[in-house]
Amino acid sequence: MHSVDVARDSKKANGNSSIDAVSLAIIEQLQEDGRRPYAAIGKAVGLSEAAVRQRVQKLLDQGAMQIVAVTDPLTVGFMRQAMVGINVEGDVEPVAEALSHLEEVDYVVVTAGSFDLIVEIVCEDDEHLLEMINKRIRTLPGVRSTESFVYLKLRKQTYTWGTR
Repeated sequence: MHSVDVARDSKKANGNSSIDAVSLAIIEQLQEDGRRPYAAIGKAVGLSEAAVRQRVQKLLDQGAMQIVAVTDPLTVGFMRQAMVGINVEGDVEPVAEALSHLEEVDYVVVTAGSFDLIVEIVCEDDEHLLEMINKRIRTLPGVRSTESFVYLKLRKQTYTWGTR
């Protein structure tokens, strides 16, 4: 499965965005099928294949989107996913940076509220999850506490936000 992930830094298309309506339409086309040919996208949005290619490259260079293969963790051998809320003593940035380098961590979010950070981790099994939380996350300097939310079933996962 292929998907386009629109950078969350981009402002929504409400007049404040540096991404125009045509570029948003190109992104929507790629969100439907990340392998869609530029010629087909051009036909759908009213541009030439070359113009689409240039716009896609500009969006990639700006970091406004990325084109990636999205896998289902269960089908590739990762049977356990969890969200982990983390409370930190002091500056959260060094902890967030350290977490972002862990291969099992999908994303790191600095938050306001009950937790300072929230991370999603993908593990092979419960033993791997325990090792991640107990030996690799809780042992980071500055980590005060963690709370884990183990995924039992994923009901919805979409990558079409940002354009609709």
